[in-house]
Amino acid sequence: MQSVQLGLLVNTALATIKFVAGVLGNSYALIADAVESASDILSSTIVWGGLRIAAREADDDFHFGYGKAEALASAIVSLMLLAASTGITIEAIREIHTPHHSPAPFTLVVLIAVVVVKETLFRRVLRVASEVGSPAVHADAWHHRSDAITSVAAFCGISVALWKGEGYEAADDWAALVAAIVIAVNAIRLLRSAVFDLMDRAPDPALLERVRLAALTVPDVMAIEKLKVRRSGTGLFVDLHVQSDPSLSLFDAHVVSGKVKSAIRSSLERVTGVLIHMEPFEGQLPKP
Repeated sequence: MQSVQLGLLVNTALATIKFVAGVLGNSYALIADAVESASDILSSTIVWGGLRIAAREADDDFHFGYGKAEALASAIVSLMLLAASTGITIEAIREIHTPHHSPAPFTLVVLIAVVVVKETLFRRVLRVASEVGSPAVHADAWHHRSDAITSVAAFCGISVALWKGEGYEAADDWAALVAAIVIAVNAIRLLRSAVFDLMDRAPDPALLERVRLAALTVPDVMAIEKLKVRRSGTGLFVDLHVQSDPSLSLFDAHVVSGKVKSAIRSSLERVTGVLIHMEPFEGQLPKP
């Protein structure tokens, strides 16, 4: 949560600085960069709200909790990135066909500072996202990286315009167009991941195998079948059928079920719920 709040403060400051520098320095690429930073402010606000909602406990209205709010926030941020990319593309094309003066040299200094700040923020937020397993925070991190990319593109475009001089005034507009394409690609990738989470796509096979092996370490567990795992926010819900000795009493089967739950929770972090279906073993029982 602190990383998101930090992003809000940084984006507000950078958006203001870049917009003023873009207007004074006659650089549309820098103005477009400022617009992208402004969208970062709204996206970070959405992520912050999504995290607060996702942290709520399950209740009578939402039996499995509010974890999906994270994926929903991630999807909204991705769509905002696509919208920003589309807007930058339209304006960049318009600026390319509009005669104007070359950008001012001081805009390069502004962009260097922006790239350093945003790349540092990206790495910090991405590390937090990996630690907590949050798709929404991950999307927010890549929004910072997209901002850094647009700044690099703007730097290259302005440098060409200043170096080549007359006839290359639109170089920074072409740079804005390239940056818009990169942003769109990242947005589609993030949106795809968010949609997969919302639709309960199966996790990585390696994670399923960890669950299966953890369950098999419990005595009296003879086989595992119909193993399903789905993600909800930062949490995992596990559903599996455990086969055990048909002669076990109902009480003993319940004890085995509890041990399986404990084994899975010990093996994996962020397991929110485990549902065990006990069944009689259908294979060949070992001879006494």
